[in-house]
Amino acid sequence: MAHLLIVEDDELLRDGLSAQLMQAGHRISTAEDGQVALDLLQAEPFDGVVLDLGLPRVDGLTVLRTLRQRLPALPVLVLTARDGVEDRVAGLNAGADDYLTKPFSLDELQARLQALLRRANLPSASASDPGDGNHPLRLDAHLQRAWLGQEAIDLTPREWTLLDLLVRHTGRVVSRDEVLSAWQAVPGETGALASNALEVYVHRLRRKLTGSPLNIRNIRGLGYLLEMSPE
Repeated sequence: MAHLLIVEDDELLRDGLSAQLMQAGHRISTAEDGQVALDLLQAEPFDGVVLDLGLPRVDGLTVLRTLRQRLPALPVLVLTARDGVEDRVAGLNAGADDYLTKPFSLDELQARLQALLRRANLPSASASDPGDGNHPLRLDAHLQRAWLGQEAIDLTPREWTLLDLLVRHTGRVVSRDEVLSAWQAVPGETGALASNALEVYVHRLRRKLTGSPLNIRNIRGLGYLLEMSPE
């Protein structure tokens, strides 16, 4: 069962979508405008979003761009009455995973949404799996949590950002500047970082990966590489 957010200002359509998706076994939250949607996305985790573009208060494209900055892997199905090519391209470029033009079939919407959820590999909305499929590390970018096997790893926001960056770039060196840029993009991060801050966080993260085949390797003069030790 997925937790879905339906963002639609047309009450009749919103209720119809909610009823059909609840009948399919999903848990549903709704928003009647873009600001309510952003508040809900900030307050709780979702597995997918059905988003109308023509919204009051905050328009759908703004909602889409905002959530993409925070939740890059969250599946989003866009709905709109605009059928021009430029509008479709704008929605996709803003981060939509799929696109339906009104009027549409509820069955088609449900089928497309199910396809997005399958591709997102629920229940881990964006599991990152470097190496082969037996890798013990699992990340959920939506929840900003990580597990080694069945054990959750207790991570600070900076540790999470560092680990997520290393996993997403498995197989190549991540530079110091890339890590610092990612940290500066974290909401609430302000001020300059101490010169040795990165080394401190890398050391902490290494300790939290102790007992696993994972290691953060320091590539002198270049940066850091997440690697899997040979068995």
